[in-house]
Amino acid sequence: MHVAVNAAMSVDGKLASREREQLAISGPEDFARVERLRAEYDAIMVGVGTVLADDPSLTLDDPAAHGEQPADHPTRIVADSRARTPPDARVLDDTTETYVLVSEAVPTEHVDSLERAGVSILEAGTSQVDLTAALNRLDATGIDSLLVEGGGELIFSLFAAGLVDELSVFVGSMLIGGRDAPTLADGTGFTEDYPSVNLQSVSELDDGVLLEYEVD
Repeated sequence: MHVAVNAAMSVDGKLASREREQLAISGPEDFARVERLRAEYDAIMVGVGTVLADDPSLTLDDPAAHGEQPADHPTRIVADSRARTPPDARVLDDTTETYVLVSEAVPTEHVDSLERAGVSILEAGTSQVDLTAALNRLDATGIDSLLVEGGGELIFSLFAAGLVDELSVFVGSMLIGGRDAPTLADGTGFTEDYPSVNLQSVSELDDGVLLEYEVD
């Protein structure tokens, strides 16, 4: 499976404020780029923190705008070890299929409520989601390409597991600050074997720049 990470961050590497409120870091040009990018991928993935903070739909704004035939909405995937995704979250509506990745430690009642909402539950890992195993199982369902849109914990975990193939980062012209504000790659952090990325292009968008990398 081809895995791409796409994110927007401030010049100091923050994805949101310390209160984890959604901020308009990019503008219309980058929004249009992300829409085109979503249409190219089989599935979009976020962590449960993004769902709880932003309640995204992870669907295309205009499926008819992507060629002669309307594009299909990508499958939606939420990494959620303990199934904390609210049953009424927008990502669980019936627009397209949604998988929630959980661990063996998930409370049964949480799984039951999500299954009643029509979600496909995929269990992988003991106390937290085993991303390698989960992506292998998703690959077996026919998902060949995956676009990851956050948050920092999920992005870090994917890099730590060696699962990322490319990275796109829009850097907006704003400063957020705060030691508790989420960054592009949170988690425990690397102390050795730092992931290496190779810069492929730099382009101006809105009031910022888009950096595109290949990942070794």
